[in-house]
Amino acid sequence: MSSASQGLIPATILTGFLGSGKTTLLKRVLSEAHGQKIAVIENEFGEENVDTEILVAETQEQIIQMSNGCVCCTIREDLRTTLSDLATKKRRGELDFDRVVIETTGLADPGPVAQTFFMDDEIAESFLLDSILTLVDAKHAEQQLDTRQEARRQIGFADQIFISKSDLVDEASVDALSHRIKHMNPRAPQERVHFGEVPIAKVFDLRGFNLNAKLDIDPDFLNAEKAEEHDHHHHHDHDHEHGEHCDHPHHHVHDDDVKSFVFRSDRAFNPAKLEEFLGAIVQVYGPKMLRYKGVLNMKGTDKKVIFQGVHQLMGSDLGPKWMPGEKKQSKMVFIGIDLPKDILMQGLEGCLA
Repeated sequence: MSSASQGLIPATILTGFLGSGKTTLLKRVLSEAHGQKIAVIENEFGEENVDTEILVAETQEQIIQMSNGCVCCTIREDLRTTLSDLATKKRRGELDFDRVVIETTGLADPGPVAQTFFMDDEIAESFLLDSILTLVDAKHAEQQLDTRQEARRQIGFADQIFISKSDLVDEASVDALSHRIKHMNPRAPQERVHFGEVPIAKVFDLRGFNLNAKLDIDPDFLNAEKAEEHDHHHHHDHDHEHGEHCDHPHHHVHDDDVKSFVFRSDRAFNPAKLEEFLGAIVQVYGPKMLRYKGVLNMKGTDKKVIFQGVHQLMGSDLGPKWMPGEKKQSKMVFIGIDLPKDILMQGLEGCLA
């Protein structure tokens, strides 16, 4: 596990709407003998508290050690303080844990939680943000996604999506939901789970925030997108990209405000122009940009340039060299709320060398 070798404590953000099974998943993580010592940080004002069942609620102690070696703490101050305390106690040998799971409340926006790991130097020196997991309740998701932007944001932020309670609805409904989620976030794999029975390997060390050269966008999503572009290149006056042509006649068309789109080009980017453009875009649209990531072909280097961001925070890195014979293609995915696709696409086009 690479994170351990760097001495950083991996952190996972667990988010999802009420009733989606976060507590069930957490209880399993907290009570199962998986040999990992996990510190769980819970936003106390959560509507569904693990406390009542697992923790002794009366205790004044903020941090409680579980029977299987896990540690549980409820946040009474802010997240930063709690993380900092945990890291200090671990360094001093007062607490022994391998990783941290932060459960956000059902209505929370995971963005600021994720940003804590990048903006705060002290936190960044102790912790490594591994991924954001989003749990979706198949029975109530459609309604939640229709009515609550927070639910849609949680989908947009996810590195991995677990659909729970799919046994309570018919197959067609789960398929439609899955399809809808895919349009909002094509880079997060989806997994259907029962009662929080998720193999621990699917929960941890997913490296969603790693700057790696792998850009996981579901190939079916890209094919569907291409087919639609092909069908509609002569209708520029109305926007057709929400699944009408996805070969599923029974799908309703959901025009969700959280959407994703992909930019591709075989031409190299001019580095100065791209940096300036992305900098400007992030200034204006940062709050609405949930996750974005790209593997880029840059003029002046024979290496892939990998970049990613959350809201206003953007980072990039040189990746591996392009292989001989490999097609040098830049690929970027943007996931956000009502992002102006045309402005972004034209702007990126203008940054090509």
